[in-house]
Order: sequence, then structure tokens, then C-alpha cells
Amino acid sequence: MAEDIMPAPPSDKPVYRFAPSPNGFLHLGHALSAFLNHDMAAANGGRFLLRIEDIDLARCNPEFEAAIYRDLGWLGLRWEAPVRRQSEHFNAYHAALDRLTDMDLVYPAFLTRGEVKAKVTAYEADGKNWPRDPDGSPLYPDDDRHRSGAERRRLIADGVRHAFRLDMKKALALVAAPLNWTETGDRSRGEIPADPSVWGDVVLSRSDAPSSYHLSVTVDDAAQGITHVVRGLDLFEATAVHRLLQELLGLPQPVYHHHRLVVGADGRKLSKSEGSTGLAALRDQGLGVGDIRCILGL
Repeated sequence: MAEDIMPAPPSDKPVYRFAPSPNGFLHLGHALSAFLNHDMAAANGGRFLLRIEDIDLARCNPEFEAAIYRDLGWLGLRWEAPVRRQSEHFNAYHAALDRLTDMDLVYPAFLTRGEVKAKVTAYEADGKNWPRDPDGSPLYPDDDRHRSGAERRRLIADGVRHAFRLDMKKALALVAAPLNWTETGDRSRGEIPADPSVWGDVVLSRSDAPSSYHLSVTVDDAAQGITHVVRGLDLFEATAVHRLLQELLGLPQPVYHHHRLVVGADGRKLSKSEGSTGLAALRDQGLGVGDIRCILGL
């Protein structure tokens, strides 16, 4: 049975969520986000939810998921049950993708990373700049967008691996008013203009994952009735894509709060490979919850 993608009934309380991926151990950056969500929910008489974003089955594993519960419990955080796990809601993401496909906004994309890189390299060899998204990655070429239906069906029948991408131009043409979102975070506040076109034709689903981050997080936030999304500044620009998907799918928009990032000695955002900042390692060194809050400036 297909899972409904309708949003949860409105809550009489604000709803916050912390949504880690179990593909590594939590570090100080995760602790900051978890604390902020938990503390803001408590301060506003709201609810605090936990979501396990395990859509990438190849990289996520039960060991890391168990460590998430252990680390958050050690931090003194409590969340509502049951925990939403993305791997249990593939049907919801498929339903959202089907709806966008029925709107003629999705197309199969066959170019490999190597083929895209070759096209970009050849283009820039003449001194021109290939357009890039806010993360610095080249925008996807338009080859597949212009393939005929017959050619697409032939490639799929031949077993050519492909992803499904959103036709950004078509999608934006269906949005009547300019997009924006309400921001209360550390970079800026107020109504922020949203321009998803800077991301090009984003991936919605690929052969090794039934849903992209953009699609699954949009569906999940609506399904859980999230009213306030509190997350790192590295996802500030991606909010434009989420606002577009919310409009296309008829889903409510939360208030967004993008907080500062915790950086390492090299000035770069922490990664799960940095064991020295892992919560388990810090716990083993004898640090307490108060120490963690102090390190984070809380």
C-alpha cells in the first residue's frame, strides 16, 4: 500500500526535530544542533522529535544508530517515541516522486559523473566558466532533459543506470508567487528570498537510494508536523529547494533557524571522520555534559 504524503495534523505546540544520519559517530557539531533543538523546544513549550535519516542504506548501519541513541541519552536529551526512520518510509518518498512525475516535472538522467566531469572540463578549457551551485558543484548538463521519450524508454529498457531529476525550469513555471522562507538564525533574519534555480536540476532519486535528501527531508518534515527546522548554516542555501518542493507538493512550510557551525583547527566544518571531536571520545576522556555545553558556548 502506498504511504500517504499528507502533512500531519496541525499541532497546538511548536515541533522541533534533530535528524542525524547513522553513517558515523556524532561529534560536537551534532551536539550543538541537538542541544539547540531540545533547548528551543523546552523554552517554547514545544515537542522534541528524533529522526534517523538512514535513506542511504549502503553507508548507514545499526552500530552508528545505536551510538546516536547512546550519545543523545548521555547528553541528557529526551525525545518522543516512536523515532521516525527513513528506511521505513520509502513508499512515502515514492509517492512524492510519482506526484511530481505526474506533473511532468521529473526526467531520467543517464550521464555518469565521469561524463559530466568531461563535459565541464572541455567547456572550461576555452576559458569559460561552467555554472555551479552554491556548494561549488557543476550544474547538471541539459542533455537528458532534451532526450525524447522514446530514447529514454530505450535506455531504461537496456538497463542503463539513471537517476531522476527535477526539471527546475518547468517546476518554477508552476509557482505563482516568488518563493521565500522565514528565517530566525545566525546569518540573517526575516523573510529570505528563495531562488532554487541556482541548484539546477536537482536529484530526487537515484539507483542506489530511493530518495534524495531534498525530497525525503521535505516529506519527513511535513509528515512529522515540524514547525521549526533548526539546522546548520551549511544547509541555508538548500532551503530554497525545500521551499520549492513544499509548494509543488502542497506541504506546509516551517520556520527555519540556521545556526553557526562548529569548525575544527583548520577552520573547516567538522566531519564524522574527526575522532577527536566525537562525543564518545570526549566522554571517554572524562568530559561531562556541562563541559560539552561550555565548549559549545551554551
